[in-house]
Amino acid sequence: MRVLHVITGLGIGGAEQQLRLMLRKLPTDSDVVTLTNPGAVARGIVADGVRVRDLAMTGNRDLGALPRLTGLVRRGQYDLVHTHLYRACLYGRFAARLAGVRAVVATEHSLGDAQIEGRPLSSGARALYLAGERLGTATVAVSATVARRLERWGVRRDRIHVVPNGIEVDRFAYDDAARRDARKRLGLPQDAFVVGGVGRLTGGKRFDTLVRAVSDLPDARLLLVGEGAEHVRLQRLAYVRGAADRILLHGACQDPPPDAYTGSGTGTGSPAADPADGPDLPALLAAMDVFVSTSHDEAFGLAIVEALAAGLPVLHVTCPALADLPAEAAPGARQITGNVPELIAELRRFQEAAREPGVHRLPVPDAARHYDISHSAEQLMAVYENALRGPAPTREVSCP
Repeated sequence: MRVLHVITGLGIGGAEQQLRLMLRKLPTDSDVVTLTNPGAVARGIVADGVRVRDLAMTGNRDLGALPRLTGLVRRGQYDLVHTHLYRACLYGRFAARLAGVRAVVATEHSLGDAQIEGRPLSSGARALYLAGERLGTATVAVSATVARRLERWGVRRDRIHVVPNGIEVDRFAYDDAARRDARKRLGLPQDAFVVGGVGRLTGGKRFDTLVRAVSDLPDARLLLVGEGAEHVRLQRLAYVRGAADRILLHGACQDPPPDAYTGSGTGTGSPAADPADGPDLPALLAAMDVFVSTSHDEAFGLAIVEALAAGLPVLHVTCPALADLPAEAAPGARQITGNVPELIAELRRFQEAAREPGVHRLPVPDAARHYDISHSAEQLMAVYENALRGPAPTREVSCP
């Protein structure tokens, strides 16, 4: 089965990393097209042996990208086109239909209650989304929560398939040597109490509440993994609150699967980042003592699942991945409202416990194993096979 994946960009991000991980598990002959930003994840995908092409799209209204993408799809003789993220879903569905590909699957990675991919929802965005959705064969939701949101938006229930995000559970197993090494390289004292968070540094993640809470906890440290527009503001907030020396904004973490460093790569681009460049995500999680997610609007909560796989206790405001499972599937996770006084009280409790000898880690919960990437790949293959068998859409498209 020849499959073309079309994605808006391939910088560091959850959807982008998820595509890379899924490509390693799918038994398909796959290529990738990024509309823009062939960043670190693109280099990692190339190192894994998958060809990546950059469409070099200049903006949302670069309509010249459509015939370029259509020609690429046509020449590739693909059986199925799979699109990821809003702009790629719109352009990719149109291009696939114009090129004569009838099996078109789209994954909705980032639809929240009030935003999509971090941008506020609008009636115009919804109308455009639905117009494009009707040109596809199936829409994949990364959680049951997202599936319900899609249905409320107007997507037909029989076109929605839930294929959850996945992780390689065993990669995140706690390692004491990795913890010591990561703390040494990050300049964190070996005996410090370290609060952690992972995600894009955007307003919606509300990391400012975490900065405020940790700054009011004497001797506590904060390790934030991610990049984004809020970096400078968070840095300034830490300085104003007198905690700049205890707040570490690590930046994005290129986190290739461990054997990617030996990938031969058949496409164009640079090799994946060398592990000597810095601790990978499992090592960064090992350096933490408690994980906190302060976001009020999530589509899945992948970072939370990864933290649970690392044996960390988790405080979270919302997490559809856990909401879709029984509470006993993640006994180490606790839902909070996310206000600063509550966060301080909760973190103080963990700080007191951390003073006991030894590193405190929890058993890997059922929730983490439930979201193993191999299961997700099997589910996605079933969606592909169903799309190839299913009837072609009735709507016809003429070239603009």
